[in-house]
Parts: sequence; structure tokens; C-alpha cells
Amino acid sequence: MSSREDEVLAQAAVTALTGQLALAPKPGLPDPRDLDARESRMDHGMLRWSAKALAPGLAAMAAAARRTGEPTPGLRTELGAIGRCTEHSVHLAGGGHRGALWALGLLVAAAALDPRAGARDVAAAAKRIAAHTDRRAPRRPSRGSSVSAKYGAAGARGEARAGFPHVRRALDTLTRARASGATEAQARLDALLTVMSTLQDTELLYTAGPMGLRHVQAGARTVLESGGTATETGAKALASLDADLHARAWSPRGSAGLLAGALFLDSIPVLVPAA
Repeated sequence: MSSREDEVLAQAAVTALTGQLALAPKPGLPDPRDLDARESRMDHGMLRWSAKALAPGLAAMAAAARRTGEPTPGLRTELGAIGRCTEHSVHLAGGGHRGALWALGLLVAAAALDPRAGARDVAAAAKRIAAHTDRRAPRRPSRGSSVSAKYGAAGARGEARAGFPHVRRALDTLTRARASGATEAQARLDALLTVMSTLQDTELLYTAGPMGLRHVQAGARTVLESGGTATETGAKALASLDADLHARAWSPRGSAGLLAGALFLDSIPVLVPAA
């Protein structure tokens, strides 16, 4: 893999993230409708702008993995250092995307280890990278790690060390929804709801507690059990859930980041040239 291919992987990850941002309606999450709301215009606009600031860091992660060639402890430590620098750059560009950076960074690095690997093989390689400890990580606990410890939730680290099970479930939902005739946007929304229906989202646990998390999970399941967003009943259930979460100011941000990871893995087959 060349430096140009590192940049292609990074851009594919950014495209996946901006593709997630473009979906609507996303329950409790920023989406293009916010551009019509004066009080939230900058929020969604800055998220779209700052997503572009991820590209150099993601390309550097791909290059680090390519040079190392194996999911070693040293690679994990280097990825952590690059990630912290990238977080700073994103903050200067408007902020956001910390959870997405964690997932996309590991997946981009894993994809760079074997440019011809399929989506699930990439997830498995990311699991091997995440199994190592970042020896240079700050010792202070993050909000996510504190919430994970308090409630026993897997959190972002647990999701990665398990091989991104929710990313893989989202991929399965994309395949099923497309095969059933759903539009691409409907398939992606169904994938998001699939993640929301079972993920122990630490952001939701922080803002809404365990009862709130279960409320959101149940709402997402209701949409899916109603036939998904491609059906009239499912679309109505989605609209109800969307209004409910925005009214409560509950945001399933962890699910959004994992959907971006799924969209990145979904793009992998077209990134690799045929033999």
C-alpha cells in the first residue's frame, strides 16, 4: 500500500462520517434539518466542517499500520498518539467526532494492514489492535470510561475489543434492507436503529441513566419491528422516536459513530482494485 492508498482509506472514512451526518431524520442526533433551526445551525455545520479535519490523522494511522505490518502493542500506542493530535485538530475546526475517530481510526488502521481484507476481516484485525494497551494514554479517566465503570457498560473500548459487533450488525442490516427494496437512506437509518436497539451507549447512560437508555433501545426496536423506515408504520414510529428524543435532549452519539464505522467497512470492496 502506498501513501496515496493511505489517503484513499482516510477519505473513505471521512465520507462515511459525512454520509452519517447527512441522514435524516436521525433520532436525537444532528442532521440536515438543523440547518433550518437558527439555534442549531452552527452545530450541524461545524460537525460537517470538522469531519474534514479527521483526514490527515486517519491517513497517518493508515501509514503507521502499513509500516508496522502487524497489530502490535507499538502500533496501538502510535495510533493513540496520532488520535490525540487529531482530536486537537478537530477541536480547532469546531469539535465533535471523538467517538467516531476512535472507531474509524482503528478500522482504517486495520484496513491498511491488509488492503484486500473484507469488512469482517478488517473488524477482526481492529479487535487485535484494540486488545493492546495504549501505554502513553493519559491516566485520567474519560467521561466514557467513568460511565462504563459505573454501569458496567462495554463502552467504546469494549466494543472495539469485541471486534465491533454493532458495526457488523449494522452491515447485516444494510444488506437486508437493500435487498428488500429500501432506499439507501432508509437502509442506513435502519442500520443506525439496529445499533441503537442494543448498544449500551455511554453518552445516553451519562445524560439519561439506565432507564433512559432502555427507553431509547425500546423505541429503536419499535421502528424495526414495525417493518423499518421503508414502511409507513415504521416511518411513523421513527418520527415519534425522533420527536421524543429531541424533546428530551437525549443523543445516542455512540450509535452514530458506529454507523460511520459500518459505512466505512461497507465501502471497502470498491476501494481495493481487482487482482
